[in-house]
Amino acid sequence: MQKTFTEKEAEDFLEKENFKVIERIFAKNKSELKSVANKINFPWAMKISSKKIIHKKKVGGVILNIKNLEEAEKNFEMFSRMENFEQVIIQPMIGGEELILGLKKTPEFNLVIMIGAGGSSVEEKKDVSFRVCPIKEDDAREMIKELKIYNLIEKKVDINLIEQNLLKISKLVEKYPNIKELDINPLMVNSTDANIVDARISFE
Repeated sequence: MQKTFTEKEAEDFLEKENFKVIERIFAKNKSELKSVANKINFPWAMKISSKKIIHKKKVGGVILNIKNLEEAEKNFEMFSRMENFEQVIIQPMIGGEELILGLKKTPEFNLVIMIGAGGSSVEEKKDVSFRVCPIKEDDAREMIKELKIYNLIEKKVDINLIEQNLLKISKLVEKYPNIKELDINPLMVNSTDANIVDARISFE
């Protein structure tokens, strides 16, 4: 039976597997936002969280650059009126380059690993590279260099951090061969850090 994790479940799972996931706090009611403001500085990203909502952006469930508590409360009210609302995820806004990393089970090759230019317009960019799992360090480096954006990002980010995340994903398959699909979008990378900002995972 297939099991699809919510963002919270997927990120908790990846964190336990030693991936670095961005700081995040969950709030089920508006009154909790004040205490969140004492822990996470503005600006915030705020996202709807629900077992029944897989594609948050398609339902308008992602708001970025929230600058103060008043804005946060207004957005919380909007989310709370949405169908299947359960809670919100609050994250700090961080700088960097957006990449998409993932896995997909295929009939021809079993599990295939991918990397690409990430963010909300990933389908339009069509800048991706694929390999059959498992991969080694040379494969990871080649995948990154095959991207059209490589020349734009190589001096802005730590390429080794991207490689490490690709290799971790490849090793994840060895430990959990029943993974059907993994989608990390974005992995936010800069010169010192690489954080998973959003993730989705399903198992067979």
